[in-house]
Amino acid sequence: MQPRRDLRGLWLLLLSWFLLLCEVARAGRALVSCPAACLCASNILSCSKQQLPNVPHALPTYTALLDLSHNNLSRLRAEWTPTRLPHLHSLLLSHNHLNFISSEAFSPVPKLRYLDLSSNQLRTLDESLFSDLQVLEVLLLYNNHIMAVDRSAFEDVPQLQKLYLSQNQISRFPLELVRLPKLTLLDLSSNKLKTLPLPQLQELPAWVKNGLYLHNNPLHCDCDLYQLFAHWQHRQLSPVVDFQEDLHCVSAKKLHSVFSLNCSEYKEHARVAYLGDTLTIHCDTKQQGMTKVWLTPSNERVLDAGANSTVTVFENGSLHFQRVQVEDGGVYTCYATGEAFNETLSVELKIHNFTKYGHHDTLNTAYTTLVGCILSVVLVLIYLYLTPCRCWCRGVEKPSSHQGDSLSSSMLSTTPNHDPMAGGDKDDGFDRRVAFLEPAGPGQGQNGKLKPGNTLPVPEAAGKGQRRMSDPESVSSVFSDTPIVV
Repeated sequence: MQPRRDLRGLWLLLLSWFLLLCEVARAGRALVSCPAACLCASNILSCSKQQLPNVPHALPTYTALLDLSHNNLSRLRAEWTPTRLPHLHSLLLSHNHLNFISSEAFSPVPKLRYLDLSSNQLRTLDESLFSDLQVLEVLLLYNNHIMAVDRSAFEDVPQLQKLYLSQNQISRFPLELVRLPKLTLLDLSSNKLKTLPLPQLQELPAWVKNGLYLHNNPLHCDCDLYQLFAHWQHRQLSPVVDFQEDLHCVSAKKLHSVFSLNCSEYKEHARVAYLGDTLTIHCDTKQQGMTKVWLTPSNERVLDAGANSTVTVFENGSLHFQRVQVEDGGVYTCYATGEAFNETLSVELKIHNFTKYGHHDTLNTAYTTLVGCILSVVLVLIYLYLTPCRCWCRGVEKPSSHQGDSLSSSMLSTTPNHDPMAGGDKDDGFDRRVAFLEPAGPGQGQNGKLKPGNTLPVPEAAGKGQRRMSDPESVSSVFSDTPIVV
């Protein structure tokens, strides 16, 4: 029995030691759950203004907000926290000396939505630097030394809504940033921008332009820049309404206010369309997610896209014309309602009373008609002057085998001979006569040929005698109806 009692005592001793170790371990976890240099309030850790050269180790996994601002951190490496922080949604690192951030530094915090890196010494934003932050919504990078933004630095941040890049050294407008699908605010003020991609900026939706801040940049003065900001002023967009006095430009090394430039006044342009065109007009509001209603020039509500009509409203609030007609012209009004404010937008639609290529068709028809007329004239000339000749182009044919044939002629006119060899004596010249082939007369033989020996009387001229007209070589064709000069 004694051995059993000893064994039971041993088990009780081991159990007590085990319980003691568990208590110590629990106490140890309680001690490291809040680092000594931090203040902890539930899931919030504030380690600000502690002159920390490194991030405290063994951070609690339940941390949701971590404030490390106003310290002496210079590098944020991949292993800055050895434990993964799956609940962390806000990380504050402003007012440190950060000049390097590893491309894997944000792997332990995949649920981060708010990141403050302002007032540091960052110079570049490298490729895919924020690719692990798939749900990041707000990023503060102002008051750094950033000179270049890699085109793919924000490529994998689809949920980013607000990006602050003011007070840096950026000289190239990062056009890829305004194309982020959910970006509503991009602050590029107080940088080194000299030129802007004006055509691309003019095409941006109003809700993007309403959050694009460009003041305090050395922009080059021109009227296109004035037209851009005048349009924003006409639409009452915040970057112009709130910072109109800070919108400057540089000309001849002097600073000018954009609105002091000597340019023509901005006028809201109407939409122009042609007969039969397919047209879409957007309700360009200053805020996303607003409910939009369109009214026609006759104050009738335009139905949704499901209705059987040539003019409908899409789900995104755009007004669509299937085939534009003249009666579709006029002023269309879009009423947009949202949680913050309501907005009214009017668009004037002008319809040309012809198709888009109508003038070209008319020109082509006139050109075809002209070519047809010229071709007709050419054919007539060819017919008149280039047809095969009847007699005088053929040359002298072979003498007829019937030497005794003769020709019956009829005199039509008499023309004096003007042969210079005649010496000017009219009596010495021959009379010019025109002869036609006649049907076979009584003096002709078979096949319509004249019998040998027959002659035709020729009227005398100026006392001359008769000419014998039976020479067969004076006729080129027996049955020709072409006049022959003899």
